[in-house]
Amino acid sequence: MNSIRRNLLATGAVAAAAAAAPRAFGQGDSSMSVYERNNVRIHYQDTGSGFPLLLIPGGGLNSVISYFDNIAPFNAIEEFKSEYRCITMDLRNANGGQSSGPLEIDRPWDSYTDDQLGLMDHLGITEFMVMGFCIGGPFIWNLLRRAPERIPAAVLAQPSGFDPKIPNLFYEGNMTGWGPTLTARRPDITMGIVEPFLNNMYRSKGDFVFTVTREFVRACQTPVLVLPDDIPAHPYAVAMESALLAPNSEVSLYPWKRPIDRIPIAVRHIRSFLRANQPATNT
Repeated sequence: MNSIRRNLLATGAVAAAAAAAPRAFGQGDSSMSVYERNNVRIHYQDTGSGFPLLLIPGGGLNSVISYFDNIAPFNAIEEFKSEYRCITMDLRNANGGQSSGPLEIDRPWDSYTDDQLGLMDHLGITEFMVMGFCIGGPFIWNLLRRAPERIPAAVLAQPSGFDPKIPNLFYEGNMTGWGPTLTARRPDITMGIVEPFLNNMYRSKGDFVFTVTREFVRACQTPVLVLPDDIPAHPYAVAMESALLAPNSEVSLYPWKRPIDRIPIAVRHIRSFLRANQPATNT
């Protein structure tokens, strides 16, 4: 039992999670639904049964649920819905998705984390595990910074990170590949809003994993499993550095996506990792 779990027991947070068990640890309704908070509208899917597992699709700022059907190395919903209650969502303002809201220039990463934690609150879920692809890596570190007592384990698959050799990769890519499409369908958002939003998201915080420091990762006690990739948007060096810093980390075989017959081995590692770190629940 690590220190976070001991602290949970001491503060009574586990008891709060157990009180929410009829909803949180039960079965999703297998439908696409909408969660609304003020001027934010989040399109999400809740399917499967068991301990809650938040699944964050890849695709950068165009992260949408259909990623798991069309782009992902494997369909995490189909793989894990028989054992876990799988919750996933379209990212706010993703092109091709159905979630919407303002661009919060001064807090870009935290605004998305608000949506993720708000959705889990809406579903009555206190404690949940999380697996994220691509941009899900920075999101997971931010979730662990914001709500460590709620997340007993996390899986970072092909996580995004900052490469000092190409420091403007995400800023420039989104200025051409995300912003113009968004502003074309949202007259309330202009490129004059998109530019400082992306600057604050990717350039002013342009280091390591964007959302937290190396000191945070070194002190983070949450078990994490890292599945590195090695393309410009998913730098191998950053993934491995985070795994080496985190005191309770594991790393998958590498490469794990090719040849394709390695993917089932990586999925088995994920499954065993989640099972090993899932808290006991009273349902």
